[in-house]
Amino acid sequence: MDLLLYLAMIPALGVSAQWLAWRTGLPGILLLLLFGLSLGFFIQPDTYLAELVGGDDDMTGPELLFPIVSLSVAVIMFEGGLSLKFRELREAGSAAFRLVTLGALITFLGSAAAAHLTLGFSWPLSFLLGAILIVTGPTVIGPLLRQVRPSRRVASTLKWEGIVIDPIGAVLAVLVFENVLLHSAHSDLGSAFWMLTKTVLIGTGLGAAGGAFLTGIFRRYWMPDTLHGVGTLSFALLLYAISNHLAHESGLITVTVMGIWLTNQKRFDIEHIVELKENLRTLLIGCLFIVLGSRVAIEDVAAIGWPGLAFLGCMILLVRPLSVFISLLGSPLNLREQAFVAALAPRGIVAAAVSSVFALEMERHTETLTLAGSDQLATVTFLVIVGTVAIYGMLASPIAKLLGLADETSNGVLIAGADRWVRDFATELHALGIPVLLVDTNYNKVSQARLAGLNAECVNILNEHAREELPLAGIGRFLAMTPNDEVNSLATRESRGLFDRSKLYQLTFTSKNAAGGRGLTTNLMGRELFRDGLTFSQIREMCEAGAQFKATKLSESFSYAEFLRRYNDTSELLCLLKSDGSLQVNTIDKPLEPEAGQTIICLVASVPVPAEHVSQDSKLASKGNSPQSDDSAKRSKKSSPDNDGEC
Repeated sequence: MDLLLYLAMIPALGVSAQWLAWRTGLPGILLLLLFGLSLGFFIQPDTYLAELVGGDDDMTGPELLFPIVSLSVAVIMFEGGLSLKFRELREAGSAAFRLVTLGALITFLGSAAAAHLTLGFSWPLSFLLGAILIVTGPTVIGPLLRQVRPSRRVASTLKWEGIVIDPIGAVLAVLVFENVLLHSAHSDLGSAFWMLTKTVLIGTGLGAAGGAFLTGIFRRYWMPDTLHGVGTLSFALLLYAISNHLAHESGLITVTVMGIWLTNQKRFDIEHIVELKENLRTLLIGCLFIVLGSRVAIEDVAAIGWPGLAFLGCMILLVRPLSVFISLLGSPLNLREQAFVAALAPRGIVAAAVSSVFALEMERHTETLTLAGSDQLATVTFLVIVGTVAIYGMLASPIAKLLGLADETSNGVLIAGADRWVRDFATELHALGIPVLLVDTNYNKVSQARLAGLNAECVNILNEHAREELPLAGIGRFLAMTPNDEVNSLATRESRGLFDRSKLYQLTFTSKNAAGGRGLTTNLMGRELFRDGLTFSQIREMCEAGAQFKATKLSESFSYAEFLRRYNDTSELLCLLKSDGSLQVNTIDKPLEPEAGQTIICLVASVPVPAEHVSQDSKLASKGNSPQSDDSAKRSKKSSPDNDGEC
């Protein structure tokens, strides 16, 4: 196969697998591995690379491949560090620390014992496999948490464990390999302690120094914004290589610490840097799993047989629950939360990469290392990865629902704005069983929403920290409905990290702001609600004139056309509930077509309000509106409780 075609096919297969996972709801990593295993039937990357450079040695392919794999893992770990916020430690710090210390030790010993008893591995090789399988795969846990949306404390605990445990597992694997396998005759506790201390000091020191250096560079504007992303990435990879040169596998600690430093400093915004790393991480995960999966032969996995399945069962049913329940005994997490943590420990790309690296190292030392089962190290690891991803991926959501840690669906809505008519609309949704969360900076509006039985928070939706603290369990879409177009647009853009772009909606304030030079370009906006020409001002005026929100169940005998005739075509279709209970929102780009069996939510007007009447509000809207506060209606300022009290 032509090299250009092979290099282009790998990312194409990776993206295709992740797209298929999005369409089917299956775990993306599972499909990536299956795609990789399928590719291995046709082309083996080790053999292909060896033939490409004219090498006859089987080691040529891995020698070329694994430096690239190592740098890719470094990028993934750096991006993981960028997602770790210290404020999350208020809720998850104690539990996460227990899991990466005592829990990691129990996992290490339990995995080694299981490998020795079920697979027949020697104790040295079993300890190496146990060290590799300490890691829990942040590349897998992250997508699962976004899919399940458990309680914030549980999500923070699992995220911190998944990222911090990776360098710990890699360093422990190095210690086992160097002191137990290679130098078993000369190993001692002192040399192992010195190696561990050296690795931790170099990794932590270089990571903190790199973060401090970049902080100083950026806050003094010594680098243009266009180079922030690629400059940070290049510097992180350089420090990773230097750190690994000074102490083996300390580079993972370096990039993780550097990411944590950058994301928790307060001197400059790194959101544009994070966005680049997230896109690159998605590409690299797809490519790595395809390539590494294609190195594993199906017949090798099948050759392990029942002992491999027994080992997988021990890892899922014994080792993980024991490590969690023992380490979290007396922790802030309650029993239900501990049970969910015990039921989620998929292995990911770091385990695959580390096991492949050590399998290669053992091939290099075949003269001194003659361990039974050493040729199966990478294969067993991939069996655990496939098994844990498949089992945890399929069971995570049902278990979370069974334990009451996640809502049945992500059918709820987050609404920015809490004006009177917005509260009435939210109340109608709430009455139909749709989870609703209102956010506004006006305390009185939030209080009125709470008195109406709605969940409401007095926060600024544009504040990054406030957004991350919102209770979004069961929330799957965002509606920006404040009386400020700029706030709405900024809110939809800032919420792209919480929701898919197809789930971000925005309501225009007035018709004059929706067109002409005063309007916002469409790339700055979310999907426009609800129909062309229906604006915030017009809905408010309709409600003040007596219009009401009404939910109506359609049937074969009472169709949507009959509903329109009954209300003389003065109703506005806002959204509908399908027969399965899922919510659909009416938008300009995709108008709804109600059918029998669905429940429609409409604004039914008693007196139609001419469009030219509401256009006069553009003058009022320009007189100093504060974000998310409808202070333009001065005639009701004294009488309405909504117009006082910014929080």
